[in-house]
Amino acid sequence: MRRIVALTVFFALAAAGAALAANSKIGPDCTFNGKKLYGKIKIVDNFPDIKVKIVDSFPDLKVKIVDNFPDKCGMWKFVDNFPDLKIKFVDSFPDVTIKFVDSFPGLP
Repeated sequence: MRRIVALTVFFALAAAGAALAANSKIGPDCTFNGKKLYGKIKIVDNFPDIKVKIVDSFPDLKVKIVDNFPDKCGMWKFVDNFPDLKIKFVDSFPDVTIKFVDSFPGLP
């Protein structure tokens, strides 16, 4: 009887973990659909790589705007030419939600 209960609990926890992993939009390597979420960013109106919504709480990514070396997760440098990623700010149906921060950028 204990074995059945233990197996039931194990499978319930495994299913819950799989559901949480499926809801995670951003991978542990700070990418979304193969696009890295750091580096040189260009804001566009048409044909973005991702659609982004700015939120105050529970973001998918915390972003810090930098002038130099945007080489870590969540560090963005806005540019006009030769971007690593093109984004469009939207109010609904975003791919990723972000929160701008002054320190500790990256995954929450």
